[in-house]
Amino acid sequence: MSTDTPDIDASARERLIDLAAEFYDQFAAGEVPEMRLPTRTKSNIEYDEDSNVWVYGDRESTRSANSVRGARKLLKAIYTIDFLAEQLDEDRSSTLRELYYLSESWGEKEAQFSDQDESNQLIEDLEIVSHVTREDFHMRPEESGAKLMGPLRIREQTNRGDREIHCQDDVGQGGYQIPNNPDTIEFLDHDTDFVLCVETGGMRDRLVENGFDEDFSTLVVHLGGQPARATRRIIKRLHDELDLPVVVFTDGDPWSYRIYGSVAYGSIKSAHLSEYLATPEARFIGIQPADIVEYDLPTDPLSDSDINALESELTDPRFQTDYWREQIELQLDIGKKAEQQSLAARGLDFVTDTYLPERLTAMGVL
Repeated sequence: MSTDTPDIDASARERLIDLAAEFYDQFAAGEVPEMRLPTRTKSNIEYDEDSNVWVYGDRESTRSANSVRGARKLLKAIYTIDFLAEQLDEDRSSTLRELYYLSESWGEKEAQFSDQDESNQLIEDLEIVSHVTREDFHMRPEESGAKLMGPLRIREQTNRGDREIHCQDDVGQGGYQIPNNPDTIEFLDHDTDFVLCVETGGMRDRLVENGFDEDFSTLVVHLGGQPARATRRIIKRLHDELDLPVVVFTDGDPWSYRIYGSVAYGSIKSAHLSEYLATPEARFIGIQPADIVEYDLPTDPLSDSDINALESELTDPRFQTDYWREQIELQLDIGKKAEQQSLAARGLDFVTDTYLPERLTAMGVL
C-alpha cells in the first residue's frame, strides 16, 4: 500500500490551499486571522478508550495575527503552504533541513525561519490543522530510517520502480533500511512469529550475530534510541496487518521506558498522529528493574535527573498501570539502572539462549 499516489497528493495539496483560503476569508470578513492548535503538553494528553492510545485533550493555543509575533508565524505558514503546494505539483520531496534553508530564498525576510526548530514546529502545526501527515506533504526527516532483519518478503515502491526484497536473504547483516515513508511498502509473505524492537545497535547486532532472528522466526527492528516516525509506523503496520505480537527490548532506565511508551502509546510531540503511529498492544520485555535484581546485573547508580524522570513517570498517563508503578517504585528503591548489554556479564549467548527465551515464554509470546 502506498500513500504516494496522485489522488493523495492532490488531496494533500487541496487541504493546504483550503487552509490558506481560511486565512484569506478571515481577512475578507474583517477578522484577525488565526490558527488554533491543541496545547502540546503532558497535562493536555488524555487516553482515548476507542483507539487505546494517548491523544491531545481539549486545551488549545492560538496563533493569531493580533500581535507582531503571531503575524510573523502566520506569514511563515502562508509561505510554507505555498512551497509545499508547489512541491506536490512537481512531485518532488525535500528534507526538513532543506525547508529551513529554502526559506532564506523567500523574498519576504519576515517569512524566513530563525532556526530549524521553528520550521519543524510549523510543519507539525500544518499536520495538525490540515489532518495531513508530513509524509504526504513529501517532507522527510534528515535522519535515515532504522533497519529490520527477519523472515519477511516485501515489495518496495521507489522512484526507480518497484522491487521485491526478502529481509533476511536479500540483505547483509545490516538488514533492510526502513524508508522514510513505510506506507510505500507492501507486505508479500512472511514466516515471522513476532516483532522484537531493540533500542541499541550493539544489542541488535548481538541478536543478529547469534542468529536469534532465524532461530525464533523473529523480525528484529532496530529502534536506534527514540524511534523515528517511520520506525513506529512500520511496527504498527506489522502488528495490524500481519497480526504479529510486538515486544520492546530497551535499557533499564527511565529514558528507555519512554522509548517503549512512544512505540505503544505515542509521544507528546506527535500525539496528533498516535492512531497512525502507536501500537498499544506492544509489550515491554525489559530490561526491567526486577531483572536487575534477579540476574544481579552490572549497574550504574541513578542520577538526580534519572530519579526526577522516574518520579515524573509515576504521574505520566502512559505509565498508569500496576505493572509500571511496581517496576518504577522498585527502581527508585534499589537506586540502580542497567543497560541491555550488561547481560553480557553472563556471557555473549546469555541474552539469546536464556534471557529472551525465558522472558518471552513467561509473556506467552513463545
